[in-house]
Amino acid sequence: MEMKIAVIGTTGFVGKNITNELANRGFEVTGISRTEQASDRPNLHYKAVDATDIDALSTILKNFDVVISAFGAGWTNPTIYDDFIAGSKAIQTAVKQSGVIRFICIGGAGSLFTPDGTQLVDTFPLDNPFVPGAKAARDYYNILKEETDLDWAFFSPAVEMHQGITIGRTGKYRLGTDYPVLDENGKNVLSVEDLAVVIADEVENPKHHQTRFTAAY
Repeated sequence: MEMKIAVIGTTGFVGKNITNELANRGFEVTGISRTEQASDRPNLHYKAVDATDIDALSTILKNFDVVISAFGAGWTNPTIYDDFIAGSKAIQTAVKQSGVIRFICIGGAGSLFTPDGTQLVDTFPLDNPFVPGAKAARDYYNILKEETDLDWAFFSPAVEMHQGITIGRTGKYRLGTDYPVLDENGKNVLSVEDLAVVIADEVENPKHHQTRFTAAY
């Protein structure tokens, strides 16, 4: 029987690409977001639920093999820090309540380390608009590290993984753990399409258990 996967945040930049990659590989995929979406693919379905509604979300997640969270609180949201932490904790609780064991969370690059042991988010200028969201992802990772019941994995994308990266899907990448994976030019780059490949590969062949990982070219 084909593996059943739920993707939370399926309408977002990252979630949409993960959902498509998994569906293209033939998995039974259910995309979860606040608004109902239509699908013309037999192996792709959508459900509408607020991720902070723990009971409603846990009911939807029952009987899935893997839950992937690409939850985002909106980069322009003035309360992004509090909303991201609250939403992520609610999702984690709902996954546990549902009985699903395998949980993959998409975080941020800010918690990766520089060679001297400083986390990247602590090197950003304080007026950088991405700092609150980056700190939220870093602080949630610290919360998730205390989780012992779930078989979780936390993925930190490359620093340069955004809508301006137009490389597309190459299917190639290199894995790392706590430090950015640098190319020959010292750049840390990954397209969102290849981020989706990384996550789908992890679903098919799990390598990371109760730990963080990253990837780039």
